[in-house]
Amino acid sequence: MRNLFLAAILAFLSAAPAAADQTDPRLDPLFAELKAAPSDTEARHIEREIWVIWSEHGADVEAEMRFNEGLLLMNAGHLEQAIRLFSIVIEVAPDFAEAWNKRATLLYFTGDFAGSVRDIERTLALEPRHFGALSGLGLIYQQLESVDGAIKAFTAALEINPHMPHIKERLAMLKEQMAGKPL
Repeated sequence: MRNLFLAAILAFLSAAPAAADQTDPRLDPLFAELKAAPSDTEARHIEREIWVIWSEHGADVEAEMRFNEGLLLMNAGHLEQAIRLFSIVIEVAPDFAEAWNKRATLLYFTGDFAGSVRDIERTLALEPRHFGALSGLGLIYQQLESVDGAIKAFTAALEINPHMPHIKERLAMLKEQMAGKPL
């Protein structure tokens, strides 16, 4: 009986990821499911699972706690405080792609497009499949009136996650603009 209990505990522990974030082994199958999802509704559920994993940093509990504090500040509209907190997270856990992405988002909202692009580049270096960072990059290029850059970023995001209707709409509009059609 004791051996059965120990075997069950060991099986549970071996199935649990040692650390979650962009390196989590659960992500590969989720990205495959996302790409093949038969509907946008089903894709939303898979997207949420991916975002949850990206937002975990099991290797550094303090970094994850500060990350979550940053999210609360961000959601409460305290952008500058949230930027400072995500900067601290990045300092102690520079491999935490989602911390870079969240700071990039905040920098975008404060109008620091250059800083946002730098953080997006770092996010993508750590997690090349980050469709959120790619769509954010497209939004920045759109703000900067770089139609070609926006098209490339939106196209790359949709190759990873073809279930982003707003990005599809923006991409179609930009392609029409490039073709010289009136908007």
